[in-house]
Amino acid sequence: MDPFFVVETALDFEQASSSLEAAVTSHGFGVLGIHDLGQTLRSKGIAFKEQCRVFEVCNPMQANQVLSIQMKLNMALPCRISVYTEDKHTHIGMIRPEGMLLALSDDYRLKSIATEVECTMNEIIQTASKAGRPG
Repeated sequence: MDPFFVVETALDFEQASSSLEAAVTSHGFGVLGIHDLGQTLRSKGIAFKEQCRVFEVCNPMQANQVLSIQMKLNMALPCRISVYTEDKHTHIGMIRPEGMLLALSDDYRLKSIATEVECTMNEIIQTASKAGRPG
């Protein structure tokens, strides 16, 4: 299975960023931070032509469950969803939480949490990618 889940959207970069932020909160997650990698690279004098924002997102209850099982997994949190452009197309994507967590720990209790998080994050990305478009 592809370790990435990426959806191309007809929304432009700014619309997709706004749509993602709204979808995150409407699905019970919070946005902890937004890193504008494109802007940061350009501010350092790098001629970076694409746009890229990384949204750190979290569901506190699920994060607590993961950390209660294995504290060192804090290094894999929070989850990240990116909005980026590539060749004039806008994408919204993530590294699949289930595969990532299960690669980092063999504790069977993580599977159901990771599966639930991944399912919700898939819904968030799908919702954000379709915002403002008819059905």
